[in-house]
Amino acid sequence: MTSPAIHLFRLARWGVTLARRRALVGIEEDPNAPATVRRLARLARLATFTSKRGPRDYAGAFRAIGPAAIKLGQSLATRPDLVGEEAAHNLLSLQDALPPVAFDQIRASIEASFDQPIESLFAEIDPVPVGAASIAQVHRAMTTDGREVAVKVLRPGIREKFARDIRTYEWAAAHVEAMGGEATRLRPRLTIANFKRWSNSELDLRREAASASELAEEMAGVDGYRIPAIDWDRTNGRVLTVEWVEGIKISKRDELLAAGHDLEEIAQRLVISFLMQAISTGFFHADMHQGNLFIEEDGTIVAIDFGIMGRIDRRARQWLAEILYGLTTGNYRRVAEIHFEAQYVPSYHSVGEFATALRAVGEPMRGKPVSELSVGQMLDGLFAITRDFDMQTQPHLLLLQKTMVMVEGIATQLNPQINMWDTAAPYVRSWIRDELGPEAALAERIKQDTDTLLRLPGLIRRLEEKYPPKGGAPEPPPLPDIKLITERRAREKPGWLSYFLAGIVGAGAVYAAGLAGLV
Repeated sequence: MTSPAIHLFRLARWGVTLARRRALVGIEEDPNAPATVRRLARLARLATFTSKRGPRDYAGAFRAIGPAAIKLGQSLATRPDLVGEEAAHNLLSLQDALPPVAFDQIRASIEASFDQPIESLFAEIDPVPVGAASIAQVHRAMTTDGREVAVKVLRPGIREKFARDIRTYEWAAAHVEAMGGEATRLRPRLTIANFKRWSNSELDLRREAASASELAEEMAGVDGYRIPAIDWDRTNGRVLTVEWVEGIKISKRDELLAAGHDLEEIAQRLVISFLMQAISTGFFHADMHQGNLFIEEDGTIVAIDFGIMGRIDRRARQWLAEILYGLTTGNYRRVAEIHFEAQYVPSYHSVGEFATALRAVGEPMRGKPVSELSVGQMLDGLFAITRDFDMQTQPHLLLLQKTMVMVEGIATQLNPQINMWDTAAPYVRSWIRDELGPEAALAERIKQDTDTLLRLPGLIRRLEEKYPPKGGAPEPPPLPDIKLITERRAREKPGWLSYFLAGIVGAGAVYAAGLAGLV
């Protein structure tokens, strides 16, 4: 177990790094931040002789701290309610890129994890990586059976580094949340717990392979969107081998146009494929930035890097679909009712007042030119009213919000005139009709009742085991409760009357002893 002194030392070192880049000034000036945290932020800035004036480089500060901080910064980019709008916007530019590890170390890691020479796995492997990030780096290779593949290898020692830093994040979050007030409502401990879960998933490349395989099954019937095949024979916890993807990065707009691709159609297909993942299947690629999407020669969108995945249960997906559709149609009352049904808003607040607050966010965006509509702005506006209605953050929706912003940014880059609401509304409307219409409700009720009936035999068997039938012998008569001499009586605490009587008896005994000449 790490001692508090070590946690404090790490936090002090990170605080100095943040302060030098003025990344703590926002905390100093935030009236909702706990007073103790504001004072510590100010102390760190003064200790580095840094003024408040000047640019605030949040992304640079997290990059300088290390790999775990880079991933944490990317996660916090989705939390303007927690770090502020300026910091969240700046952290969106935080690129997960670090200098590569020497190939000798990568080779040794591959051979150790498979317990065999690298030549028995790959006929050739390029020692220069095609990409190097905070957790792993990727090399192009050729298998011994002649297939081109991408080989993703964890950085040596990265699991231990993440585990060490996350323990300090947990320790700090617990102390901040214990300060109460706004810190408790924002639930920093739960934020770090989710970050830890996502990081552990990324640090086990078998789970990434399994996520890719599951998403490929879910999206198998979708035209124009696919997932690279996994080479399970060359995959383990530290090494992931997948089919090599030949295509143009979706960020290279000019190259896509030169290749004759229809960017408007690609943008629309990207949005619909994301909605299918998030709403229809409840399992979605949660790291859909520009570097993880490629366009093949026939226009197919290929996604890579499945270390971060999101999952939403069916009831939450129904609420999400109704919320999105309500916002697109201006039915703020229904959106407010769903927030209360989902218990996102405490019941002591007014549904009508919350609907009015939602209208204040949504109406200014209605009727504007397409280029001015923004899902990101809408979500930021929704975050702004959470404090007034005591809404606790919902970490299970944070990945979804982050991915929605990413998808919107890519789609807008491909087609600046795309209307995200018009693109999403038909699909969401169709899904609501199929999943929440009368036929779907009846089918769901029949399924639930059938499942209940099928559970009845098991329930009856468990009841019989707990209450077995009476045997042939007559029921014995009730027996009196006899206290055994071996049992100790529970000693009751004597009251004042007991002390008084004991005093009289004691005094009498002393007096009698005096008369008898014994004392």
